[in-house]
Amino acid sequence: MADQPVAPHTVISTGGEPYLVGSHCSACGETHLGAFENCPACTARGQMDEVRLSNQGTLYNYTIVYRSLPGVTVPFISAVVDLDGGGTIRGNLLEVEPDPSKIAFDMPVKVVFRSAADAVAGGEGYLAHFFVPAN
Repeated sequence: MADQPVAPHTVISTGGEPYLVGSHCSACGETHLGAFENCPACTARGQMDEVRLSNQGTLYNYTIVYRSLPGVTVPFISAVVDLDGGGTIRGNLLEVEPDPSKIAFDMPVKVVFRSAADAVAGGEGYLAHFFVPAN
């Protein structure tokens, strides 16, 4: 049995490819992670369309976490990424040393999907999104 998505905004295509889904507002043009009936930006009703979000983006902000809940592997980089084409998402930045001198704001990143066990004990069987440097 394949891993199940850990979050409702992760969808697995019929071909088995995971991707992120969001909502695009035709009234104001904003795109948001996840499904929305009303726009969080402009509050428009009935103007939201489901869209497949980009798997490319840039690092907007981050923090290095040294202490977390039991079972969470530390240290890790908790990142906020602006996706190309719209949408902002949080997740862990992998394949980068958790050292501020190794992390650049606006660095290009891509969304990857891996076992949630990469981040937390007991995550086996679940699929989560992460970020890695795009270059």
